Order: sequence, then structure tokens, then C-alpha cells
Amino acid sequence: MDPTASSPPTAAIHLCGRRSPLPTKPEPSTAVESDARPTLMDIRDLRVHYELRGSALARLLGGGGATVKAVDGVNLALRRGEVLGLVGESGSGKTTLGRALLGLVPATAGHITYGGQDLAELNQRQLRPMRRRLQMVFQDPHAALNPSMDISTAVAHPLRIHGLVGSRAEGRARAAEAIERVGLVPAEQFLDKLPVELSGGQKQRAVIARAIICGPELLVADEPISMLDMSVRAKILELMLELRADLDLTYVYITHDLATAKFFCDRVAIMYMGRIVEIGPTDEIFADPKHPYTQALLRAVPDPDPERQVPRDLPRGEIADAAAPPHGCSFHPRCPYAFEPCGWEARDLRAMFERRWTELGEEVWERESALVGELDEIEGYQEQVRLKVGDRAPELVSLLDEARAHDPDEPLWRGVESIDSDDGTVTVRFRAGVDPALGPAGNIDVACHLHNPELRPK
Repeated sequence: MDPTASSPPTAAIHLCGRRSPLPTKPEPSTAVESDARPTLMDIRDLRVHYELRGSALARLLGGGGATVKAVDGVNLALRRGEVLGLVGESGSGKTTLGRALLGLVPATAGHITYGGQDLAELNQRQLRPMRRRLQMVFQDPHAALNPSMDISTAVAHPLRIHGLVGSRAEGRARAAEAIERVGLVPAEQFLDKLPVELSGGQKQRAVIARAIICGPELLVADEPISMLDMSVRAKILELMLELRADLDLTYVYITHDLATAKFFCDRVAIMYMGRIVEIGPTDEIFADPKHPYTQALLRAVPDPDPERQVPRDLPRGEIADAAAPPHGCSFHPRCPYAFEPCGWEARDLRAMFERRWTELGEEVWERESALVGELDEIEGYQEQVRLKVGDRAPELVSLLDEARAHDPDEPLWRGVESIDSDDGTVTVRFRAGVDPALGPAGNIDVACHLHNPELRPK
């Protein structure tokens, strides 16, 4: 029999000085009544930025590199006992946010209030006592365990770090209790094994045992099942739900898998380019997503029924460069519903021509690229584009009019305020962009101008 598939022991066990009964999966009603729960951690305007070093010549001339805004102004109240899911594409800032909550990466600005203290202002020495109550389950269980440590030593290691055991024998006994608590039974079969002797699911259970052995209040689980076999993923999630009910744990669950988020989370926060663009109860977000990005993520979920045709309508392009984020709404270059205040800029015009040439072919590209070649030099945010084309200015204006007529539904044209020609220069002006803030839309908070009554299209 595979020990990974074993149920937790029926006897009550001792964890960090507490006796706990056999856990049961919480009823659905208890999983959604999170509004009345007290706040465990309050995050306000949290930012984590990384400075990229420029070239040697740029530094010599006094110029610096770009700044990657991995987390850029997150506001969040984490409620005690809930499971909050952080969902988004790779590079959206999910893992950085989770690590920042535990002080594993320093905050550039903002506040993380926990236990009456601002974790963002504490140094590593001051944070160390907090580690007992704030723990992390990492994505790769194979890398999370020291290959030279047996399971007993690895699981009991936090107890020795925090001075919670007086002897090696006591640490081994506590490790055995924690190991049995996560379903590795009997514990004697696992205590002296090395990680290489365990399966992936067993390693992740050992990692979870190590995380709970000091009696934490918050666990940040960073893709805890993504590297496991499909056959054990549901069992690990069920174990985590049992631990939440039994030990009064709060989870931040980081994932790109919407299916597991729907099963596991009370609330879901959708992240895009370092920001939360939508947050609310899981059932409501899955039933009626507000943000176009959330809608696109849900449409991308594979459907197991081959007979059912589901419109995908996936967002065009790729996630933008975090070192040069789009102006206004960061999702606007990929959004089919973007309109005037979403933050149009010069590079959006360049992207429009690139899509046009891809569609119409090489002959059109050769003819038109010679006329608009200066677009290749456009970088960053500019509210207007000035193209000096001399006596070919009327030809360029005609080309822009032709491109608009060819694809009038292209969202870019909603942001173009005017196209003028003067003295051999064609100027394309864009409407001023507005950076959307989270605002209420029913029980969901969403950062989208489509739900702003003052800005949304009439």
C-alpha cells in the first residue's frame, strides 16, 4: 500500500504543545463565511521593485537601469482562517507577493501589518521570531528538502532553530507526530529515510509537516501541487483543508491553475503585472468575472467534453515587459474592450502595424514599412507620435485612414484623438490615459474602467 494514500491517524496527536482531534473537511458553508472573520494580516500599498543595472557606459554617464515593478501597489486584507488564492500568468508577481508577506524579499514601500507590527519595517533579525507563525510551502518538494538530511532531522529542524526542543530525542518524537499528522504512517517507516527514498507526494507531505511543526498561523503555499503526479494532487489539497480545519490555519495559495483554485479557495485575487486586478469570493468570480483578463483566463481552461465548443477569445499578444509596463491600464494592449481612457501610447500604434503586416503579408509589409519605418524607433510612453516623412505625409495619413477602415474594431482607434499633417510631419495624438484603481462591482473589487460609472462608455 502506498503510504502517500493513507489517511491521517485516528488518534489525537500532539503538535507544538496542542492536542488536536481528527480533522474533517469543512462544510461548504464554513468555507465562504469569510467576511465576518477578523483580519490576520493587512497589506497596504505594498511595492517590491528591482533595479536593473544598465550598461557600463550608461552607469559611467550617470544613467541607471530600468526598474522591474514585481509588486506594484497591492492592497489586501487577509482574513483569519481563509484560503486566499493568488492567480495569474507567470511573471504576474504572485510568488514575489507571497514571499514579501513573509519577509523573504524586502518591501520597497508599503506596509504589512501582522500582530500589531509592520513586517515591512523589520530587519531579518527582528523577523526571525515571526517565522514560527509564518511559514511557506515551496513549489518543488525535491529542492525543498536537504538531500543529506533524513526526514526526522529535516522536519524537526525548525524546532531546534527556534529553541523549542531540549534534546534530539524530543525533536524526533515531535517530528514523528507531525509526520503522522500529514498521513505518512507509520512514522517509523519514514523518520530515517532520505528524501531520495520518498515519492514526490511523500516529499511534499514531509515539507508540509516541517511547515506546521512550529504551530504557524499563516502558510503561503507556492504552487504546492504543480510538480506532483495527478493522482496525488487532490489528496494533498484535501490534507491542507484538513489541517486548516484542525489547526486554524490561514492559507495564501499561489497558483496558475484555476481548477484547483475553484476547489480550494474561499477568495481569489487575480494578479496581472504586479497588481491585483480583481478580487472576490471564488464562486462569484467563476460565475461572473468582471475584468477582461479574468474572463480570458476562464475561457482558457480546457473543457473535457470534446462535443462542446467553447469560444476561447484569448487575449492577443504576450504579457508586457515588467521593466516597461504599459501606460494606464497595464492590460489595455491585450484587451478587446479597451477604450479612450485605458492609456494608449506610441508603441500601441507600432503593434497595430505589426499585426496588420502579419495579416496582409510580405508585399504589404514591404510597401508600408518603408513609409512608417520610424516606428521602430518608438520606445516607452508618449502621448503623441511625430513622424517626419517630408512630402510623403499625405500618403502616410491615407495609410492610417486605410488601416482604420480595414479594421475599425481595433481598440487602438478608440484612443486616437487626432491625426494631423503639418510641414512634412504626421502627428498622431492619443487621449489621456487613467490608471484604474480597485473599485466595487457587487461583491467583487475590480480595477477596470468598464466598471467605473464615471469613465465607462455610454
